Amino acid sequence: MNKTMLAALAVGSVLLGSAPARAEAMQCAEVSQHQVEGLFDRWNTSLATLDPAKVAANYAPDAVLLPTVSNTPRTDRAMIQDYFVHFLQKHPQGVINTHTIQVGCNLATDVGTYTFLVDGRIPGEQVVVPARYSFVYVLRDGEWLIAHHHSSAMPEPVVAVTAAAKDH
Repeated sequence: MNKTMLAALAVGSVLLGSAPARAEAMQCAEVSQHQVEGLFDRWNTSLATLDPAKVAANYAPDAVLLPTVSNTPRTDRAMIQDYFVHFLQKHPQGVINTHTIQVGCNLATDVGTYTFLVDGRIPGEQVVVPARYSFVYVLRDGEWLIAHHHSSAMPEPVVAVTAAAKDH
């Protein structure tokens, strides 16, 4: 087991609330990077349902969500669902721009940047929101769930560069 996997196992143990007595005794499910990418797709598809309960079902019962547009940490599924009641009113849809996936024993992390398209203040207006994210997924009862999700808007403004500006 390499250092990255050991670190992921340690993070997962903290997130799960208890460290396993021996990592060797744990049955580790295999998961590919492609499957982890699919977990984001599953979550993003649930946003399109506009049903907060369906979105919250992607999260472990004791998950933590540090959301983009709320100062309140959401520390259980009911609080997470409450966040999405309001966030889904903006009809969000995300696209991953960059990501790094690491896989451990019954644990996977996906961190990077994504862009959301959300409804603006004026009917018909759409706003692009570039953000960074981290998802920590855990395998619970045969299902991959989000144990931790952090999302924050990019701290620096995005500047568009025209082709003419690049030439100078």
